[in-house]
Amino acid sequence: MRLELAKVSPAAYHAMLGLEGFVTKSSKLEVSLLELVKIRASQINGCAFSIDMHSKDARVNGETEQRLYALSAWRETTFFTNRERAALASAEALTLITEGHASDEVYDEVRKEFGEKELVNLSLAIITINGWNRLAIGFRKIPGEYQPHKIG
Repeated sequence: MRLELAKVSPAAYHAMLGLEGFVTKSSKLEVSLLELVKIRASQINGCAFSIDMHSKDARVNGETEQRLYALSAWRETTFFTNRERAALASAEALTLITEGHASDEVYDEVRKEFGEKELVNLSLAIITINGWNRLAIGFRKIPGEYQPHKIG
């Protein structure tokens, strides 16, 4: 690992933890949905540390192997609810922001499944995981050592 963010800049690390804490504890979004979004954004970004972490957390919190294995091809399966599909489309659109700039089509799809407050909270969840991915990739956080925990 290049450096440890928490030691080098504790204030920055705690600011990120504050946003993560809001997403996890106060957003009122389903834990399973949040983990799917975090994994999918991490797959797109190529963040091995976060893929490892969030797939472990998802399993501990009841996610199935089948859905985890199929996540990168979610559009071609029937394993995900309409709400999850909308969240995954939003995660892809915001993670790949330069490709289509979060199209009206994706927005309309997400609005069918999420209220305004939920949409803001979902967007913050996507923003947060993208931030964590960039920190983990940039500082070469080592995957594999993370131990999962049950949320809630």
